[in-house]
Amino acid sequence: MKQCMDSENLHRRLKKIIGQLNAIDRMIDEDVPCENILMQINASKSALHKVGHIIVEGHLNHCIKDAIEEGNYDEALLDVSSLLEYYSRI
Repeated sequence: MKQCMDSENLHRRLKKIIGQLNAIDRMIDEDVPCENILMQINASKSALHKVGHIIVEGHLNHCIKDAIEEGNYDEALLDVSSLLEYYSRI
């Protein structure tokens, strides 16, 4: 399968999320108020969701588009269906 996304952008985002998770872990040890921890958890979840969105968007704009342009309609539709199934679980 071809590279469908900007991997540098995704790696940068994932490193930021890892930093957020490490900060949450420290916050628990430092007895930070639950509300503050939950805010950081929500921010991390949102950031991870955005990474998923970028991957889906890249896959649609490159891999699915290429399959359609090559006339592989059934393959493209099956791929979109699988993509939606996986992404809806997030």
